[in-house]
Amino acid sequence: MKIQRFRLRAIVTAIALGLAAVITSAQGFPTKPMTLIVPFPPGGSSDILARALAEKLSLSLGQPVIVDNRPGAGATLGAAYVATAKPDGYTLLMGAVHHAIATSVYKNLSYDFEKSFTPITTVALVPNVLVINAKSPVVDVQGLIAAARAAKDRLAFGSNGSGTLQHLLGTQFAAMSGIDLLHVPYKGSAPLTIDLLGGQVFMSFDTITPVVPFIKNRKLRALAVTISRRSSTLPEVPTLDESGLKGFDQGTWFGVLAPAGTPGDVVAKLNAEMVRVIQLPEFRKRMADIGAEPIGDSPAQMAAQIRTNTAKYAKLVKEANLAID
Repeated sequence: MKIQRFRLRAIVTAIALGLAAVITSAQGFPTKPMTLIVPFPPGGSSDILARALAEKLSLSLGQPVIVDNRPGAGATLGAAYVATAKPDGYTLLMGAVHHAIATSVYKNLSYDFEKSFTPITTVALVPNVLVINAKSPVVDVQGLIAAARAAKDRLAFGSNGSGTLQHLLGTQFAAMSGIDLLHVPYKGSAPLTIDLLGGQVFMSFDTITPVVPFIKNRKLRALAVTISRRSSTLPEVPTLDESGLKGFDQGTWFGVLAPAGTPGDVVAKLNAEMVRVIQLPEFRKRMADIGAEPIGDSPAQMAAQIRTNTAKYAKLVKEANLAID
């Protein structure tokens, strides 16, 4: 009987010590600067969102949150870096819908997006917009389709990388319109926008954030948004569905993930702090200014979104034959 009591006491003590360690871990985190990896160059939606979040999160957590841009290979290089980082919550990824697409596009990824990461929260949804240089005589989607059919050479559309949503949007647009377009991949939105303004590419399907200033100053012309409803940032711009491509509904979400194996209490604390930041009036205003719709969901909700997107885009990637070795 004494032995049983001793064993019971030992078990209760072990459980108590374990719970105390978890609570201490959550309360003590973070104790040093954190790094938020952006897998695109500075200037794009991912970078702008990351820096807005990092600024507020640094104040909230009491430790600097450093944004580190690691672009390349359709956002997969930055993701691969985070996938192999120590799972302690100090190295995070500003992920996006592109990573769910890359799972099907790239045959030899060094990570599994669903298994190699722990979702924390979706930060925002940013509509994509079909834009062209304002010097072009084309003024609407049907005019663009007609111009593509009449052109001697294929019209070029730029994306922020092979296998990204912008790449997939261009191929889907071409297929639904019955036209043939030339895809020109870039490392991110900033270099793409420069070439779009310079006339090196005819069009892009970028997120609203990096191009809206040029739409406002009339250097770029917005022909349509790619989601099913008009954007509050560009209410005068029709949707692709309204423009004749029925059922076209694609947008870009951005969210934060940690390496798989990150302690649950650390993930919970990061989620709580990020959601609190996302709900701040000044943060929401900042999102509205750049055309983003703030979200701030749970890790489970973000994980479900990733699963759904991975299956959805696998079908579209197969139809478009976008596989990359």
